[in-house]
Amino acid sequence: MNGPFKPDATNSLAPHEQDEQHGVNLAILVLPGFSHLALHSYIEPLCIANSLSGDARFRWQLVGLDGCTVMGANGLAVPVDTTVAALDARGTKGGVLDQLIIVAGEMIEKHSPDILNSFLRKMARLGVGISAIGTATWMLARAGLLADIRCTIHWSKLAAFSELFRTARIQDCLFVKEGQYTTCAGELAAFDLAVDFICTHAGEITAQDVCRHATVEGRRSGSNRQTGSSGLAFANVSAKLVAAIKIMEENIEFPLSLASLSNRMELSRRQLERLFKAHIRTTPARYYLNLRVEHSKRLIEGTQLPMIDIAIASGFVSSSHFAKCFKAIHGISPQRLRSNYPGVARPRHWV
Repeated sequence: MNGPFKPDATNSLAPHEQDEQHGVNLAILVLPGFSHLALHSYIEPLCIANSLSGDARFRWQLVGLDGCTVMGANGLAVPVDTTVAALDARGTKGGVLDQLIIVAGEMIEKHSPDILNSFLRKMARLGVGISAIGTATWMLARAGLLADIRCTIHWSKLAAFSELFRTARIQDCLFVKEGQYTTCAGELAAFDLAVDFICTHAGEITAQDVCRHATVEGRRSGSNRQTGSSGLAFANVSAKLVAAIKIMEENIEFPLSLASLSNRMELSRRQLERLFKAHIRTTPARYYLNLRVEHSKRLIEGTQLPMIDIAIASGFVSSSHFAKCFKAIHGISPQRLRSNYPGVARPRHWV
């Protein structure tokens, strides 16, 4: 633990003024397969802020499902200070818990759903602020906590998440703060989230100093997109091509006809075809098909949705046509690809 938790009396000071006097106490739940990059991207800015201020303003403890060390995705393990069972709304040792942060990895569906669901719901009922980093957003949704809540998740899970958790308002951005919940794309976006947290609890000057110390030019806004449109690779080539690809990406489930796309672009169909041929050496129809098939691939890898549902979500009218197009592009059938991901399970709480 980075300094002991101590009970604090409430007062009328502003949040960062209170924090200067009493500190901010965090519990960081790390789950097997977690990303070390995400974990340390979040912790290190807090450590830098403490060093620059000369005190332990930010204090944290690592929490595990049990008392064993937790293995990260890169094979390195970290020890924990306490367990989920021992952690309550006041934290350990009688201190106040200001924030719960969850850092997860790829195999999120294997992490003791009953234990975690119960724990997260309890924290939510008690009013504890909860931050989910990377794929941990999935766990909040599985526990039924993100209904009608704006949220984000790592881009690799966006397609699967949006199909499985229809009531959550998923967004492609670095992080989202809404009420009691904060969700973050993970990896280096965790740095931006931590700096935002520092700004809230220690002030803008401290946040700027942390960025300067970390040789970061400036913190990114949470509203920044995680990944730009695939068309941005052609930003210096053709603005019209970028715009056309963006429209395609926004219309995957209900693909536009080339005539409709041309009309939106205020181009003739022939001009649109020449545009793609000149810069990508393919046709608009072929490029659009590739986008839809890649979308379906992410759903196959990340969910157990029936193939017909995946086909429909990717803009295909039949599973047979979908399978034919998929195999033509990837050289493998959708069913064969799914067999490579036996551990992916449907969430118990379908919300």
